Amino acid sequence: MGGSWLQFVAGGVTAGSIYALVALGFSIVYGASHAINFAQGEFVMAGGLGAVSLLALGLPLIVAVPLAVAGAALAGLLVERCAIEPAGDASVVTLIIITIGVSLVLRGLAQVVWGKGLHVLPAFTGSAPITFFGASIVPQSLWVLGGSALAVGALGWFFNRTLFGKAMRATALNPLAARLMGIDTRLVMRVSFALAAMLGALGGALTAPITFASYDVGVMLGLKGFAAAILGGLGSFGGAVAGGLLLGLLESFSAGFISSAYKDAIAFVVLLAVLFFLPRGLFGAGHSERV
Repeated sequence: MGGSWLQFVAGGVTAGSIYALVALGFSIVYGASHAINFAQGEFVMAGGLGAVSLLALGLPLIVAVPLAVAGAALAGLLVERCAIEPAGDASVVTLIIITIGVSLVLRGLAQVVWGKGLHVLPAFTGSAPITFFGASIVPQSLWVLGGSALAVGALGWFFNRTLFGKAMRATALNPLAARLMGIDTRLVMRVSFALAAMLGALGGALTAPITFASYDVGVMLGLKGFAAAILGGLGSFGGAVAGGLLLGLLESFSAGFISSAYKDAIAFVVLLAVLFFLPRGLFGAGHSERV
């Protein structure tokens, strides 16, 4: 029984780490624009498929994955420059609709380029399971945990220790005051989309050896990342991490003790429950805004 519990925890934390990365992307863009970037899931897809394609070109895995993440960051920057920035001071609802349109376009392009099939990215360090107190853990799960922890740590350092990171935090708190203090809020918006795309693509590349990569893989991961962001409190970075891990654990234990058929429904049940009973999430800001 102890091994089963540990197995559920390992699976839940692995999935939750990916959800946390996607949720962080949602929170970063929300902090800069107070809009929801529903194209975030497509950056997850781009990370996995981009790494697969670069590997097929003959690049080693250690080069293909960083390049795929960097390419997704460039795509995020282009999305902001070509789709969001021309909207000017459009309403939050308009920005959300634009990101939905971008999501559909990116998914369609991916289907044309990579087709509808599944694409395999090899495990970073082999696939032989590691037995730990009765639980079997694949080495790629350790890469997911380590990569996610490193990304969260680097993000925390960026926002707390660098001048531009602090400028982004100031913009999230009060965009008008930030502009009056000389902060380039448009540049903040561009960097926010690039960072969100990087986090999503990193999650996609880390999880591709476990779940495979396909043109529509970002749909479900994007929705679960959004649910995690809502659970933790949209706009809260610590909340995004906590919400992702908690959602992953809820999924894993529900699949183990109830039925795996309901695993994907857990995210939507959590999303509805939080919106009804805890609309600011676990660590959300203490105010609400009408949009």
